[in-house]
Amino acid sequence: MSLLLAGDIGGTKTLLSLWRSGGERPERLLEERFVSADWDDLAPMVRHFLAGVGPELAVTPPAAACFAVAGPVQDGRAQLTNLPWQLDTESLARRCGLTQVELVNDFAVLIYGLPHLEASQTAPVRAGRRDPLAPLLVLGAGTGLGVAMGLPSTAGLQAIPSEAAHGEFAPRSQQEWELKQWLRADLALERISIERVVSGTGLGHVARWLLSWRHPSGDHPLSGSARLWSEAGDGPARADLPAEVAIAAAAGDRLAADALGLWLGAYGSVCGDLALACLSRGGLWLAGGTAAKLVDGLRSSAFLEAFLNKGRLRSTLEPMPITAVVDPGVGTFSAACRARMLLA
Repeated sequence: MSLLLAGDIGGTKTLLSLWRSGGERPERLLEERFVSADWDDLAPMVRHFLAGVGPELAVTPPAAACFAVAGPVQDGRAQLTNLPWQLDTESLARRCGLTQVELVNDFAVLIYGLPHLEASQTAPVRAGRRDPLAPLLVLGAGTGLGVAMGLPSTAGLQAIPSEAAHGEFAPRSQQEWELKQWLRADLALERISIERVVSGTGLGHVARWLLSWRHPSGDHPLSGSARLWSEAGDGPARADLPAEVAIAAAAGDRLAADALGLWLGAYGSVCGDLALACLSRGGLWLAGGTAAKLVDGLRSSAFLEAFLNKGRLRSTLEPMPITAVVDPGVGTFSAACRARMLLA
């Protein structure tokens, strides 16, 4: 059985793992976490990782490697969004002693793992009838909003990356319109993308808007956290205001519950729009950092009714199943699944 190298390369951390290719799904043998900024490039990190795997695993190099990277990939090259690394498949293969190397966007790579997920890695959101010959769609609200489509082929699912999250956010109500205008002014932006609202960060913005409207004097329990979260920007020291909002909503706080309900409605509507755009009769999968934390919210009418509320096309969406991906390690697992496909 061949060895596979998988990596999940991010601006803050990088996970490298070694897998055995045999069986119905890859089997993870070991994994190591690296601080990305401690390294000048990916190649020396990979060499360091492979040198430390032990003689029993290092008899032969990995037969294939797939690296999921936080940034766009074109023609085998990638420029990471938050790192000064410029990655190239040919250079990585040569410098790391690897035969086959592929770079894939870190969200699009999830497409390759979906067919191999076990029940423990997922949670059902809405039952339906999955067409195995039709496209499927995966969305993930985390720091941003990831979007990718999977197309069935004779060689397995093929991932189609998307930047749909950067389309214009379209308000569906007076409340969403007022939120959008507030965000434009608060963030000093000419336009508001979908991702500004429909993401984990977006939930924080929704809460800040409601706090500025209902508690301008800063007397709500979340007011202090919201101020500090806003002042910290996108830095590593930023507190997790979206998580605090979700916890407060579960505890019965009215403002937090309203923020979460508005956010879930916007998320559900966007999911419905994109499901219609690609006719994802193969199913809708929800990943990202919020999926495991908000499964109950995704099962609520706030999300599901917004997903289905597409007028004459409601009947097109009704058969589509929706599944949440709750395994935090799905990125490296999916990269391993893709590396195994390279051996075919």
